[in-house]
Amino acid sequence: MLVCTARQDMRKSFDTLAAVVRDSLCEEPQSGALYVFVGKKPTRVKVLWWDRNGYCLLSKRLHRALFVLPAAPDGAASVRIDAAALGQLLAGLAREKKKRRDVH
Repeated sequence: MLVCTARQDMRKSFDTLAAVVRDSLCEEPQSGALYVFVGKKPTRVKVLWWDRNGYCLLSKRLHRALFVLPAAPDGAASVRIDAAALGQLLAGLAREKKKRRDVH
């Protein structure tokens, strides 16, 4: 599983994300690996993979949490993660509640 470190436009779909895998990550999108993309807003994520005869795309939007990318070496286009790390990424990180300020 590879996480793309560059934030992506979540309007991108199957073919455009496959092109990002090929051109930016220098990987083969039909390899069967999972490729994770986080949106410009860290509340959206997409996971792309090839399943025998076509692309599959999982999309998730969080309402009260944020997706947190794993730390990447400087300049790295992607970070390799395992299944446990993918589970943590997809669970998101709860946002801190904004404190309400009373106006007198």
